[in-house]
Amino acid sequence: MKISALGALMLAALLATNARAEDIVVIVNPASVPLSKEQIADIYLARNSTWTPIDQAAGSSIYSEFYKRATGRDVAQVKAIWSKILFTGRGVPPKQLLDSAAVKKAVAANPKAVGYIEKSAVDGSVKVVMPLT
Repeated sequence: MKISALGALMLAALLATNARAEDIVVIVNPASVPLSKEQIADIYLARNSTWTPIDQAAGSSIYSEFYKRATGRDVAQVKAIWSKILFTGRGVPPKQLLDSAAVKKAVAANPKAVGYIEKSAVDGSVKVVMPLT
């Protein structure tokens, strides 16, 4: 009986994580122009320096899910790409902020910033340019 209760808890945690991952949205300042998925990937992989990318904390589930959905790469691949970029001096990695509230505040304050948060955290201070499903 204890094993099935533990299994149920693990399943509930997995489903909660998946539900959160499905609700990720890419946000910009309300004054900004729309972005395509390709542009978002380019921004976060230092192939577009016009925008200021804002990341969530590297250890968070939203961070890894964002990179998987927006760039098609896992965290290890993203770290390898950024290691090369930093070694050659071709870019600066996205600033990492603690949570969605901090990302939303930073994006709202900068017309050239782009970030990602949970859909439930969206308000009038930012504009959703793309849901990541």
